[in-house]
Amino acid sequence: MINERLKKALAQHVQDYMSLYTFVTGLLLMGIIFGAIVVNCLSYESRSDLLNYLQQFFGELAKNQIADPQALFKESLFHDLQFQILIWVLGLSVIGLPFIFLLIFVKGMFLGFTVGFLISEMGVKGLLTVLVSIFPQNLLTIPNYLFIAVLAVAFSLKMFRQLLMKTRKQAMLPQFINYGLVLASTSLIAAAASGYEAYVSPVLIRMIIS
Repeated sequence: MINERLKKALAQHVQDYMSLYTFVTGLLLMGIIFGAIVVNCLSYESRSDLLNYLQQFFGELAKNQIADPQALFKESLFHDLQFQILIWVLGLSVIGLPFIFLLIFVKGMFLGFTVGFLISEMGVKGLLTVLVSIFPQNLLTIPNYLFIAVLAVAFSLKMFRQLLMKTRKQAMLPQFINYGLVLASTSLIAAAASGYEAYVSPVLIRMIIS
């Protein structure tokens, strides 16, 4: 029963904010394309330095000399939560709207650059690395980021309409509490993605490079 209600609420939410989801997803895709293009614009020295760093990392991974999975989990989760909390805080004011869009674009750019560089420099091994280490966790993190970004924009616009355009007033405290609960729920998804990155991804990458 609860699952059915949750599915209906989520479907209604996506339908209500379809235009925002389309816009934010478009920004993310533009960032991914731009990041992939940047790979081809790198100088030979920059590509060489990045490739050496990558090979060193894979060498340490193959010898099981990287940080312990628990430390990796904490670092990954901290990074994701920082990003989500920043978007959440920016949604508390209209001034933050352009920065939310910028963050989504930059996130896409880093993703596109990482994928593009791995495939460009490592070929089939790079593609396999992307499929086992980047793709699975981003199946969770990307929808998570889009969800929190759309809610942050929607919350900001709702505050703007209520405070400045004299629309019918609604109590702000319940809305703020619901907005905070959303952050808590997205944090659980971030923890699942970080768990995969810390405990599963290194094992699969080690199998590919060994």
